[in-house]
Amino acid sequence: MSAPRTIVGMSGGVDSSVAALLLRDAGEPIAGLFMQNWADDGSGDCRAEDDRRDAVAVCGRLGIPIHFRDFSGEYWHGVFAHFLAEYSAGRTPNPDVLCNREIKFKHFLDAARDLGAERIATGHYARIDNECGRWRLLRARDRGKDQSYFLHQLGQAQLAATVFPLGDMPKSDVRRLAAEAGLPTAAKKDSTGICFIGERDFREFLSRYLPAKPGEMRTPDGRVVGTHPGVFHFTLGQREGLQIGGLRGFQDAPWYVVDKDVEHNVLVVDQGSDSTCLLSDTTWTEAAHWIAGTPPAAEFACSAQTRYRQHDQDCQVQVREDGSLRVRFARRQRAVTPGQSLVLYDGDHCLGGAVIAATDAPLETRRRGTTSGSSAQCKNGSSPSPACCKA
Repeated sequence: MSAPRTIVGMSGGVDSSVAALLLRDAGEPIAGLFMQNWADDGSGDCRAEDDRRDAVAVCGRLGIPIHFRDFSGEYWHGVFAHFLAEYSAGRTPNPDVLCNREIKFKHFLDAARDLGAERIATGHYARIDNECGRWRLLRARDRGKDQSYFLHQLGQAQLAATVFPLGDMPKSDVRRLAAEAGLPTAAKKDSTGICFIGERDFREFLSRYLPAKPGEMRTPDGRVVGTHPGVFHFTLGQREGLQIGGLRGFQDAPWYVVDKDVEHNVLVVDQGSDSTCLLSDTTWTEAAHWIAGTPPAAEFACSAQTRYRQHDQDCQVQVREDGSLRVRFARRQRAVTPGQSLVLYDGDHCLGGAVIAATDAPLETRRRGTTSGSSAQCKNGSSPSPACCKA
Protein backbone atom coordinates (compact mmCIF):
# COMPACT_ATOMS: atom_id res chain seq x y z
CA MET A 1 0.00 0.00 0.00
CA SER A 2 1.42 3.41 -0.98
CA ALA A 3 1.96 6.07 1.68
CA PRO A 4 -0.79 8.69 2.01
CA ARG A 5 0.05 12.15 0.71
CA THR A 6 -1.71 13.87 3.62
CA ILE A 7 -2.09 12.88 7.28
CA VAL A 8 -5.14 14.38 8.99
CA GLY A 9 -4.92 15.15 12.68
CA MET A 10 -7.99 13.32 14.01
CA SER A 11 -9.05 14.83 17.33
CA GLY A 12 -12.29 12.92 17.68
CA GLY A 13 -14.32 16.06 16.99
CA VAL A 14 -16.58 17.07 14.14
CA ASP A 15 -14.14 19.56 12.61
CA SER A 16 -11.28 17.14 12.01
CA SER A 17 -13.82 14.53 10.89
CA VAL A 18 -15.15 16.78 8.13
CA ALA A 19 -11.63 17.89 7.18
CA ALA A 20 -10.85 14.24 6.48
CA LEU A 21 -14.17 13.76 4.67
CA LEU A 22 -13.51 16.68 2.33
CA LEU A 23 -10.01 15.52 1.46
CA ARG A 24 -11.13 11.95 0.88
CA ASP A 25 -13.98 13.06 -1.38
CA ALA A 26 -11.53 15.25 -3.33
CA GLY A 27 -9.52 12.12 -4.14
CA GLU A 28 -6.63 12.93 -1.80
CA PRO A 29 -4.69 9.87 -0.54
CA ILE A 30 -5.05 10.34 3.23
CA ALA A 31 -4.73 8.66 6.60
CA GLY A 32 -5.67 9.82 10.08
CA LEU A 33 -3.48 10.24 13.14
CA PHE A 34 -4.73 10.53 16.71
CA MET A 35 -2.44 12.40 19.13
CA GLN A 36 -2.41 11.70 22.85
CA ASN A 37 -1.10 14.92 24.34
CA TRP A 38 -1.88 14.50 28.03
CA ALA A 39 -1.21 11.59 30.38
CA ASP A 40 -4.37 11.76 32.49
CA ASP A 41 -3.71 11.74 36.23
CA GLY A 42 -7.19 10.45 37.05
CA SER A 43 -8.22 13.65 38.80
CA GLY A 44 -11.03 14.63 36.50
CA ASP A 45 -13.09 13.97 33.41
CA CYS A 46 -10.48 13.53 30.68
CA ARG A 47 -12.15 12.87 27.36
CA ALA A 48 -9.07 11.44 25.63
CA GLU A 49 -10.34 7.87 25.52
CA ASP A 50 -13.75 8.94 24.21
CA ASP A 51 -12.05 11.12 21.60
CA ARG A 52 -9.83 8.23 20.56
CA ARG A 53 -12.83 5.95 20.05
CA ASP A 54 -14.61 8.62 18.01
CA ALA A 55 -11.53 9.17 15.83
CA VAL A 56 -11.31 5.43 15.16
CA ALA A 57 -15.02 5.27 14.33
CA VAL A 58 -14.79 8.20 11.90
CA CYS A 59 -11.79 6.74 10.08
CA GLY A 60 -13.60 3.43 9.86
CA ARG A 61 -16.63 5.15 8.40
CA LEU A 62 -14.47 6.97 5.85
CA GLY A 63 -12.48 3.85 5.01
CA ILE A 64 -9.09 5.34 5.81
CA PRO A 65 -6.29 4.00 8.03
CA ILE A 66 -5.53 5.62 11.37
CA HIS A 67 -2.27 5.89 13.29
CA PHE A 68 -1.61 6.73 16.93
CA ARG A 69 1.16 8.73 18.57
CA ASP A 70 1.78 9.57 22.21
CA PHE A 71 3.11 13.12 22.55
CA SER A 72 2.37 13.47 26.27
CA GLY A 73 6.07 13.70 27.17
CA GLU A 74 6.65 16.38 24.55
CA TYR A 75 3.54 18.20 25.74
CA TRP A 76 4.71 18.19 29.34
CA HIS A 77 8.13 19.63 28.56
CA GLY A 78 7.19 21.88 25.65
CA VAL A 79 3.84 23.24 26.84
CA PHE A 80 2.83 22.37 30.40
CA ALA A 81 6.12 23.28 32.08
CA HIS A 82 5.85 26.73 30.51
CA PHE A 83 2.19 26.92 31.58
CA LEU A 84 3.16 26.37 35.23
CA ALA A 85 6.12 28.75 35.08
CA GLU A 86 3.91 31.54 33.74
CA TYR A 87 1.28 31.06 36.43
CA SER A 88 4.03 31.00 39.08
CA ALA A 89 5.18 34.39 37.81
CA GLY A 90 1.65 35.80 38.11
CA ARG A 91 1.01 35.84 34.37
CA THR A 92 -1.83 34.23 32.43
CA PRO A 93 -0.45 31.95 29.71
CA ASN A 94 -2.16 30.73 26.55
CA PRO A 95 -1.19 27.04 26.21
CA ASP A 96 -3.21 26.56 23.01
CA VAL A 97 -0.80 28.83 21.10
CA LEU A 98 2.21 26.87 22.36
CA CYS A 99 0.48 23.52 21.73
CA ASN A 100 -0.02 24.43 18.08
CA ARG A 101 3.61 25.48 17.66
CA GLU A 102 5.25 22.69 19.63
CA ILE A 103 2.93 19.71 19.14
CA LYS A 104 0.48 19.96 16.25
CA PHE A 105 2.78 21.70 13.77
CA LYS A 106 6.08 20.27 14.95
CA HIS A 107 5.89 16.76 16.40
CA PHE A 108 2.74 15.87 14.46
CA LEU A 109 4.29 17.17 11.24
CA ASP A 110 7.45 15.15 11.92
CA ALA A 111 5.35 12.03 12.57
CA ALA A 112 3.45 12.54 9.33
CA ARG A 113 6.68 12.76 7.37
CA ASP A 114 7.96 9.62 9.08
CA LEU A 115 4.84 7.92 7.68
CA GLY A 116 5.80 9.10 4.19
CA ALA A 117 3.31 11.97 3.90
CA GLU A 118 4.09 15.32 2.31
CA ARG A 119 1.78 17.43 4.44
CA ILE A 120 -0.69 17.52 7.29
CA ALA A 121 -4.30 18.69 7.60
CA THR A 122 -6.28 19.77 10.64
CA GLY A 123 -9.78 20.98 11.42
CA HIS A 124 -8.65 24.51 12.29
CA TYR A 125 -10.71 27.40 10.96
CA ALA A 126 -8.10 29.39 9.05
CA ARG A 127 -6.83 29.78 5.49
CA ILE A 128 -3.45 29.64 3.78
CA ASP A 129 -2.37 31.20 0.50
CA ASN A 130 0.85 32.02 -1.33
CA GLU A 131 1.60 35.52 -2.53
CA CYS A 132 4.79 36.40 -4.35
CA GLY A 133 6.46 33.23 -3.12
CA ARG A 134 5.58 33.74 0.58
CA TRP A 135 3.02 31.72 2.47
CA ARG A 136 0.36 33.72 4.31
CA LEU A 137 -1.93 32.79 7.18
CA LEU A 138 -5.41 34.26 6.71
CA ARG A 139 -8.48 34.45 8.86
CA ALA A 140 -11.26 31.96 8.20
CA ARG A 141 -14.27 33.08 6.16
CA ASP A 142 -16.40 32.39 9.24
CA ARG A 143 -15.03 35.12 11.53
CA GLY A 144 -16.97 33.72 14.44
CA LYS A 145 -14.92 30.51 14.26
CA ASP A 146 -11.61 31.93 13.06
CA GLN A 147 -8.61 30.38 14.87
CA SER A 148 -5.73 32.27 13.26
CA TYR A 149 -5.12 33.92 16.66
CA PHE A 150 -3.96 30.53 18.01
CA LEU A 151 -1.87 29.81 14.89
CA HIS A 152 0.18 33.01 14.72
CA GLN A 153 3.40 31.25 15.79
CA LEU A 154 3.55 29.20 12.59
CA GLY A 155 6.18 29.95 9.98
CA GLN A 156 6.86 29.41 6.32
CA ALA A 157 7.90 25.75 6.65
CA GLN A 158 4.77 24.78 8.57
CA LEU A 159 2.35 26.66 6.31
CA ALA A 160 3.96 25.14 3.20
CA ALA A 161 3.20 21.67 4.59
CA THR A 162 -0.31 22.32 5.95
CA VAL A 163 -3.85 22.43 4.60
CA PHE A 164 -6.94 23.75 6.39
CA PRO A 165 -9.94 22.23 4.54
CA LEU A 166 -12.50 24.14 6.66
CA GLY A 167 -11.11 27.64 6.09
CA ASP A 168 -13.86 28.70 3.68
CA MET A 169 -16.77 27.02 5.48
CA PRO A 170 -19.24 28.13 8.14
CA LYS A 171 -19.65 25.79 11.09
CA SER A 172 -23.27 25.08 10.14
CA ASP A 173 -22.10 23.53 6.85
CA VAL A 174 -19.53 21.43 8.68
CA ARG A 175 -22.17 19.86 10.90
CA ARG A 176 -24.50 19.38 7.94
CA LEU A 177 -21.84 17.54 5.93
CA ALA A 178 -20.99 15.36 8.93
CA ALA A 179 -24.65 14.41 9.38
CA GLU A 180 -25.15 13.69 5.67
CA ALA A 181 -22.08 11.43 5.70
CA GLY A 182 -23.30 9.60 8.80
CA LEU A 183 -20.23 10.52 10.83
CA PRO A 184 -20.59 9.64 14.53
CA THR A 185 -19.23 13.07 15.53
CA ALA A 186 -21.89 15.08 13.65
CA ALA A 187 -23.67 16.24 16.81
CA LYS A 188 -20.73 16.02 19.20
CA LYS A 189 -20.29 19.05 21.42
CA ASP A 190 -17.29 21.24 20.67
CA SER A 191 -14.51 21.05 23.21
CA THR A 192 -13.83 24.26 25.14
CA GLY A 193 -11.21 25.47 27.56
CA ILE A 194 -7.72 24.06 28.05
CA CYS A 195 -7.43 20.61 26.53
CA PHE A 196 -5.65 18.85 29.41
CA ILE A 197 -8.02 20.10 32.10
CA GLY A 198 -11.29 18.84 30.60
CA GLU A 199 -14.35 19.21 32.80
CA ARG A 200 -12.49 19.31 36.11
CA ASP A 201 -12.36 22.37 38.37
CA PHE A 202 -9.52 24.65 37.22
CA ARG A 203 -8.66 25.92 40.70
CA GLU A 204 -8.43 22.41 42.12
CA PHE A 205 -6.39 21.25 39.12
CA LEU A 206 -3.87 24.08 39.36
CA SER A 207 -3.43 23.55 43.11
CA ARG A 208 -2.06 20.06 42.37
CA TYR A 209 0.98 21.68 40.78
CA LEU A 210 1.15 25.14 42.40
CA PRO A 211 0.36 25.04 46.12
CA ALA A 212 -2.19 27.74 46.97
CA LYS A 213 -1.07 30.53 49.28
CA PRO A 214 -3.96 32.58 50.68
CA GLY A 215 -3.44 36.32 50.97
CA GLU A 216 -5.11 39.71 51.10
CA MET A 217 -7.30 41.41 48.55
CA ARG A 218 -6.69 45.15 48.60
CA THR A 219 -8.05 48.19 46.81
CA PRO A 220 -5.62 50.26 44.71
CA ASP A 221 -5.10 52.60 47.68
CA GLY A 222 -4.21 49.70 49.96
CA ARG A 223 -7.43 49.03 51.90
CA VAL A 224 -8.01 45.34 52.72
CA VAL A 225 -11.41 44.17 51.47
CA GLY A 226 -11.07 40.39 51.69
CA THR A 227 -8.83 37.39 51.22
CA HIS A 228 -7.99 35.25 48.23
CA PRO A 229 -7.03 31.53 47.97
CA GLY A 230 -3.99 32.23 45.77
CA VAL A 231 -3.15 34.90 43.21
CA PHE A 232 -2.47 32.22 40.58
CA HIS A 233 -6.19 31.51 40.33
CA PHE A 234 -7.10 34.98 39.04
CA THR A 235 -6.51 37.04 35.93
CA LEU A 236 -6.92 40.71 35.07
CA GLY A 237 -10.53 41.80 34.57
CA GLN A 238 -11.92 38.75 36.37
CA ARG A 239 -15.12 39.20 38.37
CA GLU A 240 -16.09 35.65 39.29
CA GLY A 241 -14.87 34.08 42.50
CA LEU A 242 -13.96 37.23 44.43
CA GLN A 243 -16.84 36.94 46.92
CA ILE A 244 -16.68 40.57 48.02
CA GLY A 245 -19.86 42.35 49.05
CA GLY A 246 -21.58 44.44 51.68
CA LEU A 247 -18.50 46.40 52.72
CA ARG A 248 -18.93 49.65 54.62
CA GLY A 249 -17.70 52.73 52.82
CA PHE A 250 -18.00 51.18 49.35
CA GLN A 251 -20.69 51.35 46.72
CA ASP A 252 -22.78 48.30 45.96
CA ALA A 253 -21.00 47.59 42.66
CA PRO A 254 -19.16 44.56 41.26
CA TRP A 255 -15.48 44.08 42.03
CA TYR A 256 -12.84 43.18 39.44
CA VAL A 257 -9.22 42.04 39.57
CA VAL A 258 -7.05 44.96 38.43
CA ASP A 259 -3.57 43.71 39.36
CA LYS A 260 -1.62 40.83 40.90
CA ASP A 261 1.34 41.49 43.20
CA VAL A 262 2.95 38.05 43.34
CA GLU A 263 5.91 39.24 45.43
CA HIS A 264 3.64 40.34 48.27
CA ASN A 265 0.88 37.80 47.52
CA VAL A 266 -1.69 40.60 47.12
CA LEU A 267 -4.64 40.57 44.74
CA VAL A 268 -5.60 44.14 43.85
CA VAL A 269 -9.30 44.74 43.16
CA ASP A 270 -11.41 47.75 42.19
CA GLN A 271 -15.09 48.40 41.59
CA GLY A 272 -16.55 48.76 38.12
CA SER A 273 -15.74 47.00 34.87
CA ASP A 274 -14.48 50.35 33.52
CA SER A 275 -11.96 50.93 36.31
CA THR A 276 -9.07 52.96 34.93
CA CYS A 277 -6.74 50.51 36.65
CA LEU A 278 -7.61 48.10 33.82
CA LEU A 279 -7.11 50.59 30.98
CA SER A 280 -3.95 51.05 28.96
CA ASP A 281 -2.82 52.79 25.78
CA THR A 282 0.53 51.10 25.25
CA THR A 283 1.66 47.48 25.41
CA TRP A 284 5.18 46.06 25.46
CA THR A 285 5.83 42.48 24.33
CA GLU A 286 8.51 39.84 24.31
CA ALA A 287 10.34 39.14 21.03
CA ALA A 288 7.84 38.83 18.21
CA HIS A 289 7.35 35.99 15.73
CA TRP A 290 6.74 36.98 12.11
CA ILE A 291 5.01 34.50 9.81
CA ALA A 292 6.85 35.94 6.78
CA GLY A 293 10.16 35.72 8.65
CA THR A 294 10.60 39.48 9.06
CA PRO A 295 8.36 42.39 10.13
CA PRO A 296 6.74 44.61 7.47
CA ALA A 297 8.82 47.58 8.65
CA ALA A 298 10.51 48.99 11.75
CA GLU A 299 7.32 50.97 12.41
CA PHE A 300 3.93 50.38 10.84
CA ALA A 301 0.19 50.64 11.40
CA CYS A 302 -2.07 47.59 11.58
CA SER A 303 -4.75 46.07 13.79
CA ALA A 304 -4.30 43.76 16.77
CA GLN A 305 -6.06 41.38 19.10
CA THR A 306 -4.92 41.02 22.70
CA ARG A 307 -7.35 38.15 23.31
CA TYR A 308 -9.32 35.65 21.25
CA ARG A 309 -12.55 36.90 19.64
CA GLN A 310 -11.67 40.52 20.28
CA HIS A 311 -12.66 42.95 17.52
CA ASP A 312 -9.81 44.50 15.54
CA GLN A 313 -8.05 47.27 17.43
CA ASP A 314 -6.12 49.85 15.40
CA CYS A 315 -2.57 50.37 16.58
CA GLN A 316 0.91 51.61 15.73
CA VAL A 317 3.72 49.06 16.09
CA GLN A 318 7.37 49.80 16.79
CA VAL A 319 9.83 46.91 16.44
CA ARG A 320 12.62 47.40 18.95
CA GLU A 321 16.27 46.35 18.53
CA ASP A 322 15.84 43.18 20.59
CA GLY A 323 12.84 42.06 18.49
CA SER A 324 10.25 43.01 21.10
CA LEU A 325 7.39 45.36 20.29
CA ARG A 326 5.99 48.62 21.56
CA VAL A 327 2.34 48.80 20.50
CA ARG A 328 0.37 52.04 20.86
CA PHE A 329 -3.40 51.62 20.46
CA ALA A 330 -5.70 54.21 18.93
CA ARG A 331 -8.19 53.58 21.74
CA ARG A 332 -7.55 52.56 25.34
CA GLN A 333 -7.69 48.83 25.90
CA ARG A 334 -9.21 46.98 28.84
CA ALA A 335 -7.47 44.22 30.80
CA VAL A 336 -4.53 43.63 28.49
CA THR A 337 -2.93 40.73 30.31
CA PRO A 338 0.77 39.78 30.56
CA GLY A 339 1.34 36.22 29.37
CA GLN A 340 -1.42 36.36 26.78
CA SER A 341 -0.74 36.78 23.05
CA LEU A 342 -0.90 40.02 21.08
CA VAL A 343 -1.59 39.06 17.45
CA LEU A 344 -1.19 41.48 14.54
CA TYR A 345 -3.29 41.67 11.37
CA ASP A 346 -3.39 43.50 8.07
CA GLY A 347 -7.03 42.95 7.19
CA ASP A 348 -7.49 39.16 7.10
CA HIS A 349 -3.75 38.61 6.83
CA CYS A 350 -2.14 37.48 10.11
CA LEU A 351 1.33 39.01 10.36
CA GLY A 352 2.46 37.27 13.55
CA GLY A 353 2.48 38.17 17.19
CA ALA A 354 4.17 38.09 20.57
CA VAL A 355 3.59 37.39 24.25
CA ILE A 356 2.45 40.45 26.20
CA ALA A 357 5.06 41.53 28.77
CA ALA A 358 3.64 44.74 30.29
CA THR A 359 1.31 47.69 29.72
CA ASP A 360 1.05 51.29 30.88
CA ALA A 361 -2.01 50.54 33.04
CA PRO A 362 -1.49 52.54 36.27
CA LEU A 363 -0.68 49.75 38.70
CA GLU A 364 1.42 47.67 36.36
CA THR A 365 3.45 50.71 35.32
CA ARG A 366 4.36 51.55 38.89
CA ARG A 367 5.37 48.00 39.78
CA ARG A 368 7.37 47.08 36.68
CA GLY A 369 8.81 50.49 35.93
CA THR A 370 7.88 50.18 32.27
CA THR A 371 7.48 53.93 31.81
CA SER A 372 8.04 56.94 33.98
CA GLY A 373 5.98 59.87 35.13
CA SER A 374 2.56 58.21 35.00
CA SER A 375 0.03 60.10 37.07
CA ALA A 376 -2.95 57.90 36.22
CA GLN A 377 -5.35 57.11 39.01
CA CYS A 378 -7.84 54.33 39.45
CA LYS A 379 -11.57 54.80 39.30
CA ASN A 380 -11.96 55.68 42.97
CA GLY A 381 -9.63 58.66 42.49
CA SER A 382 -6.83 57.40 44.72
CA SER A 383 -3.26 56.98 43.54
CA PRO A 384 -2.00 53.38 43.51
CA SER A 385 -0.42 52.42 46.81
CA PRO A 386 3.34 51.69 46.76
CA ALA A 387 2.61 48.68 49.01
CA CYS A 388 0.67 47.06 46.19
CA CYS A 389 2.64 48.51 43.31
CA LYS A 390 6.29 48.23 44.22
CA ALA A 391 8.60 49.61 41.56
